[in-house]
Amino acid sequence: MKARAKFPGWIRRWFVPVVLAWGVLVMLPAAPGADPVATKTIVVLGDSLAAGLGVDPSEAFPALIQKKIGAAGWNDTVVNAGVSGDTSADGLARINWLLKQKIDVLILELGGNDGLRGFPMVATKTNLQAIIDRVKQKYPQARIIIAGMQMPPNLGEEYTAAFRKIYPDLAAINHTALIPFLLEGVGGKPELNQPDHVHPTAEGHKIVADNVWKVLQPILERMNSNS
Repeated sequence: MKARAKFPGWIRRWFVPVVLAWGVLVMLPAAPGADPVATKTIVVLGDSLAAGLGVDPSEAFPALIQKKIGAAGWNDTVVNAGVSGDTSADGLARINWLLKQKIDVLILELGGNDGLRGFPMVATKTNLQAIIDRVKQKYPQARIIIAGMQMPPNLGEEYTAAFRKIYPDLAAINHTALIPFLLEGVGGKPELNQPDHVHPTAEGHKIVADNVWKVLQPILERMNSNS
Protein backbone atom coordinates (compact mmCIF):
# COMPACT_ATOMS: atom_id res chain seq x y z
CA MET A 1 0.00 0.00 0.00
CA LYS A 2 1.20 3.49 -0.73
CA ALA A 3 1.78 5.73 2.27
CA ARG A 4 -0.71 8.52 2.58
CA ALA A 5 0.60 12.00 1.96
CA LYS A 6 0.85 14.06 5.12
CA PHE A 7 -0.43 17.61 4.93
CA PRO A 8 0.33 20.46 7.32
CA GLY A 9 -2.17 20.90 10.13
CA TRP A 10 -3.53 24.17 8.75
CA ILE A 11 -4.50 22.44 5.51
CA ARG A 12 -6.36 19.67 7.31
CA ARG A 13 -8.23 22.20 9.48
CA TRP A 14 -9.00 24.63 6.69
CA PHE A 15 -9.29 22.63 3.45
CA VAL A 16 -12.74 21.12 3.80
CA PRO A 17 -14.71 24.17 4.98
CA VAL A 18 -13.07 26.53 2.53
CA VAL A 19 -13.38 24.16 -0.43
CA LEU A 20 -17.04 23.78 0.43
CA ALA A 21 -17.38 27.55 0.55
CA TRP A 22 -15.83 27.91 -2.88
CA GLY A 23 -18.03 25.07 -4.10
CA VAL A 24 -21.09 27.02 -3.05
CA LEU A 25 -19.69 30.07 -4.80
CA VAL A 26 -19.30 28.16 -8.05
CA MET A 27 -22.62 26.33 -7.86
CA LEU A 28 -24.95 29.16 -6.88
CA PRO A 29 -26.87 30.38 -9.93
CA ALA A 30 -26.78 34.08 -10.66
CA ALA A 31 -29.96 36.04 -10.14
CA PRO A 32 -32.04 36.60 -13.30
CA GLY A 33 -30.50 39.38 -15.34
CA ALA A 34 -27.40 39.54 -13.13
CA ASP A 35 -24.06 40.21 -14.74
CA PRO A 36 -21.69 37.51 -13.40
CA VAL A 37 -18.67 39.64 -14.31
CA ALA A 38 -19.87 42.35 -11.94
CA THR A 39 -20.20 39.97 -9.00
CA LYS A 40 -17.71 40.83 -6.27
CA THR A 41 -16.07 38.33 -3.94
CA ILE A 42 -15.60 39.31 -0.31
CA VAL A 43 -13.24 37.03 1.61
CA VAL A 44 -13.24 37.04 5.40
CA LEU A 45 -9.82 35.82 6.51
CA GLY A 46 -10.16 35.21 10.21
CA ASP A 47 -10.20 32.98 13.25
CA SER A 48 -12.98 31.48 15.40
CA LEU A 49 -14.90 34.76 15.39
CA ALA A 50 -15.36 34.53 11.63
CA ALA A 51 -15.76 30.75 11.75
CA GLY A 52 -18.64 31.19 14.19
CA LEU A 53 -17.40 28.90 16.93
CA GLY A 54 -20.30 27.81 19.11
CA VAL A 55 -23.09 29.01 16.80
CA ASP A 56 -24.62 27.68 13.62
CA PRO A 57 -22.65 28.79 10.54
CA SER A 58 -25.74 30.64 9.32
CA GLU A 59 -25.61 32.74 12.50
CA ALA A 60 -21.95 33.79 12.20
CA PHE A 61 -21.31 37.35 11.08
CA PRO A 62 -20.01 36.46 7.56
CA ALA A 63 -23.32 34.70 6.78
CA LEU A 64 -25.22 37.69 8.17
CA ILE A 65 -23.20 39.98 5.93
CA GLN A 66 -24.21 37.83 2.98
CA LYS A 67 -27.86 38.39 3.89
CA LYS A 68 -27.31 42.14 4.11
CA ILE A 69 -25.73 42.11 0.65
CA GLY A 70 -28.72 40.27 -0.75
CA ALA A 71 -31.11 42.69 0.92
CA ALA A 72 -29.22 45.54 -0.74
CA GLY A 73 -29.93 43.95 -4.13
CA TRP A 74 -26.33 43.01 -4.94
CA ASN A 75 -25.04 39.66 -6.19
CA ASP A 76 -21.72 39.79 -4.34
CA THR A 77 -20.58 36.66 -2.52
CA VAL A 78 -19.01 36.32 0.92
CA VAL A 79 -16.48 33.53 1.38
CA ASN A 80 -15.90 32.64 5.02
CA ALA A 81 -12.22 31.71 5.35
CA GLY A 82 -12.29 31.72 9.14
CA VAL A 83 -10.52 28.90 10.96
CA SER A 84 -10.85 28.48 14.71
CA GLY A 85 -7.57 28.94 16.54
CA ASP A 86 -5.80 30.68 13.69
CA THR A 87 -3.11 33.22 14.45
CA SER A 88 -1.75 35.88 12.13
CA ALA A 89 1.01 33.44 11.15
CA ASP A 90 -1.58 30.81 10.23
CA GLY A 91 -3.40 33.33 8.07
CA LEU A 92 -0.17 34.24 6.32
CA ALA A 93 0.54 30.54 5.74
CA ARG A 94 -2.70 30.10 3.78
CA ILE A 95 -3.12 33.44 2.03
CA ASN A 96 -1.43 32.22 -1.15
CA TRP A 97 -4.01 29.44 -1.38
CA LEU A 98 -6.82 31.95 -1.04
CA LEU A 99 -5.27 34.16 -3.69
CA LYS A 100 -5.83 31.42 -6.28
CA GLN A 101 -9.39 32.77 -6.44
CA LYS A 102 -10.41 36.34 -7.16
CA ILE A 103 -10.59 38.65 -4.14
CA ASP A 104 -12.33 41.98 -4.55
CA VAL A 105 -12.57 42.77 -0.84
CA LEU A 106 -10.55 41.22 1.96
CA ILE A 107 -11.79 41.54 5.52
CA LEU A 108 -8.71 40.80 7.62
CA GLU A 109 -9.85 39.51 11.01
CA LEU A 110 -6.76 38.06 12.67
CA GLY A 111 -4.45 38.74 15.58
CA GLY A 112 -6.76 38.11 18.52
CA ASN A 113 -5.27 34.69 19.20
CA ASP A 114 -1.79 36.18 18.99
CA GLY A 115 -2.63 38.58 21.79
CA LEU A 116 -4.35 35.99 23.96
CA ARG A 117 -1.30 33.74 23.65
CA GLY A 118 1.14 36.52 24.40
CA PHE A 119 2.88 36.48 21.04
CA PRO A 120 5.27 39.38 20.30
CA MET A 121 3.26 42.24 18.85
CA VAL A 122 6.00 42.97 16.32
CA ALA A 123 5.47 39.50 14.83
CA THR A 124 1.70 39.99 14.68
CA LYS A 125 2.04 43.31 12.91
CA THR A 126 4.62 41.88 10.51
CA ASN A 127 2.39 38.94 9.60
CA LEU A 128 -0.65 41.12 9.01
CA GLN A 129 1.40 43.48 6.85
CA ALA A 130 2.70 40.53 4.82
CA ILE A 131 -0.88 39.37 4.18
CA ILE A 132 -1.85 42.86 3.00
CA ASP A 133 1.23 43.04 0.75
CA ARG A 134 0.48 39.71 -0.92
CA VAL A 135 -3.13 40.62 -1.58
CA LYS A 136 -2.15 43.98 -3.06
CA GLN A 137 0.51 42.35 -5.21
CA LYS A 138 -1.90 39.79 -6.68
CA TYR A 139 -5.00 42.02 -6.84
CA PRO A 140 -3.94 45.69 -6.86
CA GLN A 141 -7.56 46.86 -7.10
CA ALA A 142 -8.75 44.81 -4.12
CA ARG A 143 -10.12 46.74 -1.17
CA ILE A 144 -8.88 45.71 2.26
CA ILE A 145 -10.75 46.16 5.51
CA ILE A 146 -8.83 45.64 8.74
CA ALA A 147 -10.91 44.44 11.66
CA GLY A 148 -9.50 45.95 14.84
CA MET A 149 -9.21 43.82 17.97
CA GLN A 150 -8.59 44.59 21.62
CA MET A 151 -7.30 42.54 24.51
CA PRO A 152 -9.06 42.13 27.87
CA PRO A 153 -7.89 44.53 30.61
CA ASN A 154 -6.46 41.74 32.75
CA LEU A 155 -3.45 41.60 30.42
CA GLY A 156 -2.32 44.98 31.67
CA GLU A 157 -2.86 48.55 30.52
CA GLU A 158 0.46 48.86 28.72
CA TYR A 159 -0.02 45.67 26.73
CA THR A 160 -3.64 46.32 25.82
CA ALA A 161 -2.90 49.88 24.70
CA ALA A 162 0.00 48.76 22.51
CA PHE A 163 -1.99 45.89 21.01
CA ARG A 164 -4.93 48.15 20.21
CA LYS A 165 -2.62 50.42 18.16
CA ILE A 166 -1.60 47.63 15.77
CA TYR A 167 -4.77 47.91 13.70
CA PRO A 168 -5.17 51.67 13.19
CA ASP A 169 -1.44 51.88 12.51
CA LEU A 170 -1.69 49.26 9.76
CA ALA A 171 -4.77 50.93 8.30
CA ALA A 172 -3.01 54.30 8.19
CA ILE A 173 0.18 52.91 6.65
CA ASN A 174 -1.66 50.94 3.98
CA HIS A 175 -4.52 53.41 3.38
CA THR A 176 -7.11 50.72 4.08
CA ALA A 177 -10.53 50.84 5.70
CA LEU A 178 -10.71 50.09 9.41
CA ILE A 179 -13.32 48.60 11.71
CA PRO A 180 -12.06 50.22 14.93
CA PHE A 181 -13.15 47.32 17.16
CA LEU A 182 -14.86 44.28 15.65
CA LEU A 183 -16.55 43.38 18.95
CA GLU A 184 -17.78 46.89 19.75
CA GLY A 185 -21.00 46.59 21.73
CA VAL A 186 -20.40 42.87 22.31
CA GLY A 187 -17.08 42.47 24.12
CA GLY A 188 -17.44 42.33 27.89
CA LYS A 189 -21.22 41.83 27.81
CA PRO A 190 -22.07 38.41 29.29
CA GLU A 191 -25.53 38.31 27.72
CA LEU A 192 -24.00 38.58 24.23
CA ASN A 193 -21.18 36.11 24.75
CA GLN A 194 -20.93 32.39 25.23
CA PRO A 195 -19.79 30.97 28.61
CA ASP A 196 -16.13 31.32 27.57
CA HIS A 197 -16.63 35.14 27.57
CA VAL A 198 -14.76 35.30 24.25
CA HIS A 199 -17.07 34.13 21.48
CA PRO A 200 -20.31 35.95 20.66
CA THR A 201 -23.71 34.32 20.83
CA ALA A 202 -26.01 34.44 17.82
CA GLU A 203 -27.32 37.79 19.10
CA GLY A 204 -23.76 39.01 19.52
CA HIS A 205 -22.93 38.08 15.94
CA LYS A 206 -25.78 40.31 14.75
CA ILE A 207 -24.05 43.28 16.35
CA VAL A 208 -20.69 42.23 14.95
CA ALA A 209 -22.26 42.03 11.48
CA ASP A 210 -23.58 45.56 11.94
CA ASN A 211 -20.08 46.75 12.89
CA VAL A 212 -18.68 45.23 9.72
CA TRP A 213 -21.52 46.47 7.53
CA LYS A 214 -20.97 50.09 8.54
CA VAL A 215 -17.58 49.91 6.84
CA LEU A 216 -18.27 47.38 4.10
CA GLN A 217 -21.57 48.74 2.80
CA PRO A 218 -20.25 52.06 1.40
CA ILE A 219 -17.32 50.24 -0.19
CA LEU A 220 -19.60 47.78 -1.97
CA GLU A 221 -21.93 50.57 -2.97
CA ARG A 222 -19.11 52.38 -4.76
CA MET A 223 -17.78 49.18 -6.32
CA ASN A 224 -21.16 48.07 -7.62
CA SER A 225 -22.02 51.52 -8.96
CA ASN A 226 -18.82 51.43 -11.00
CA SER A 227 -19.43 47.92 -12.41
